[in-house]
Amino acid sequence: MPTDIQAPEILYGPLSPILIVLGVAVLGVLVEAFVPGRLRRIVQIVLSLAGLLAALVAVVLLAGTNKLVAGEAVAVDGPTLFLQGLLAILGMVGVLMLAERSLDSSGGAVVSKAAVTPGTREDVALSESDAIQSEVFPLALFSLAGMMLFPAANNLLLMFVALEVLSFPLYIMAGLARRRRLLSQEAALKYFLLGSFASAFFIYGVALLYGYAGSVDLGRIFDATGNAANSDVLLFAGIAMLAVGLLFKIGAVPFHAWTPDVYQGSPTPVTALMAACTKIAAFGAVLRVFYVGFGQASWDWRPVMWGVAILTMVVGAVLAVTQTDIKRMLAYSAIAHTGFILVGVIALNKDGLSGTLFYLATYGFTTMASFALVSLVRDSSGEATHLAQWTGLGRRSPLVAGSFALFLFALAGIPLTSGFIAKFAVFKAGIEGGATPLVIVGVITSAVTAFFYARVVVLMFFNEPAPDGPTVAIPSGYTAATIALGLAVTVVLGVLPQPVLDLANQAALFVR
Repeated sequence: MPTDIQAPEILYGPLSPILIVLGVAVLGVLVEAFVPGRLRRIVQIVLSLAGLLAALVAVVLLAGTNKLVAGEAVAVDGPTLFLQGLLAILGMVGVLMLAERSLDSSGGAVVSKAAVTPGTREDVALSESDAIQSEVFPLALFSLAGMMLFPAANNLLLMFVALEVLSFPLYIMAGLARRRRLLSQEAALKYFLLGSFASAFFIYGVALLYGYAGSVDLGRIFDATGNAANSDVLLFAGIAMLAVGLLFKIGAVPFHAWTPDVYQGSPTPVTALMAACTKIAAFGAVLRVFYVGFGQASWDWRPVMWGVAILTMVVGAVLAVTQTDIKRMLAYSAIAHTGFILVGVIALNKDGLSGTLFYLATYGFTTMASFALVSLVRDSSGEATHLAQWTGLGRRSPLVAGSFALFLFALAGIPLTSGFIAKFAVFKAGIEGGATPLVIVGVITSAVTAFFYARVVVLMFFNEPAPDGPTVAIPSGYTAATIALGLAVTVVLGVLPQPVLDLANQAALFVR
């Protein structure tokens, strides 16, 4: 007699933040199909912002929840809710950046409609640009839904599904800057191909871990690691394969090669969304996998992660010095910051978990606002991202240059900025977790990163601007709000960080 398979009980309340974002993404697809003309873009913006705000409200209402739901496949706990709330807020910021202008013009020339003769090729191109703009909003929401599920997955198969849901929209969005078609499509193709290989490693690791533990639930894998009867070969090979997929998503060395090319080639609003939100979601998954699933095997994986963290900090810091493109410099900066955040992961204690959560929050806002400022510096061919074009920018536009300098100081970890408190939190946790040599490497590489951040500041304020230098676009309310929020968070969390530190500390508890 065949046995009946019992369907798991689904509690929709704890899953509501993810379900709301997915539901709004589906509505966005229907809007694309049935709402005509330019009204479509307005509806998409309002719908996206309303959906993410509703998801944020749902996260707040779930505060204090600590349970496994959906057949123990989804964990709704402190880290999940902290990261989902952060993703909802940064998702709204990303929608504002996407709403600023056509993705084509964010990667190419800004064309005034008043200067275009009706019926010409420029008029047709501009109309096509307006027509294609709105589909980016449901793509972004699908990706954000995957990001919200990724750190919540307590089941490795579900984590793989979340990985694909967050990745595929980003592959498409990376190639949408059609006036820089070759560079943008090259970025999308590199991201897709390398991401596919990383996903293959991830799912093969899942298979090996199932062979080891007889389950893909992280809690049962944790229990199995204490059983001497199981094969350690399957465990170590599974951890290694799984780590490849996760380290690719966070941009750690040696799986970082896609980062500078994709950051440079993607439309800047997409780059901002990718740089901030993807890193937050991926680090959430890394924390859950290594803290919940492999906590008892830390003596085996921590030495390898030490090596990865050191390489990531050194390579990111050293190669950033050699860059002449501002987006590529920020990409290598992101790689270095991945190494700093890994110090908190390797600490393997509550302070490491809370410090990592706080670091992700500060880094997300600073990065979003930095890319928003990059999109404002433009010349006749579009965005002016070569460092030489930023010479004397402080004299052309002191407000833009001053704001960018503040964000660079935060990324460098200068005191009285959010970046200093974030680095102090993870380095302190690293010392308490026995990773003092790793912290020393982090401090040295932080000094190296401060050099290339200072180089940009000197270039902007202590050099004469070129006569034919770029102009600074007047930001709309969307971009102005993004930059203002980034400035506020950078300053407030640098001067009065304790409320958010306390919130991260309260959230630093995984459910098993």
